[in-house]
Amino acid sequence: MRIRVITAGGTIDKVYFDDASTFNVGDPQVGPLFKEANVTFDYVVESVMQKDSLHMTDEDRALIRARVAAAPENLILITHGTDTMTATAAHLTGLPGKVIVFTGSMVPARFRQTDAFFNLGCAVGALQVLPPGVYIAMNGRVFPATEVKKNRAESRFEPKA
Repeated sequence: MRIRVITAGGTIDKVYFDDASTFNVGDPQVGPLFKEANVTFDYVVESVMQKDSLHMTDEDRALIRARVAAAPENLILITHGTDTMTATAAHLTGLPGKVIVFTGSMVPARFRQTDAFFNLGCAVGALQVLPPGVYIAMNGRVFPATEVKKNRAESRFEPKA
């Protein structure tokens, strides 16, 4: 099994930047997290951009789609900011033969109390059992990308009503 991880930035990769509690998106953290978890599957990490998802454009989403389409792997994990994850996921529908799972975190991976490890593990498990399509793995659940929304007040993803 080989997974292509495409990183787009977001909170999962954020670093503390200054005394004013400002954050910047840093280097992708999925590689170090996989090493720490001692994973036994083959993977490649491709950093496509380092953006807060609130700053992503349709051109950014088109670039992510092009990179997914060009990937030789059929199992694609995308780390992405949670604010516009569903918008980017919508741009990836219709890619035949690919299992695409988006994940991210509400707290930076570099923080001791983060959901990044859990969300990545859930996403990797989902990649191995789901049929081709686009999904979001957050908060211990896996959703078809078109059937989920972010509940900002509760800091979680949940089914659309």
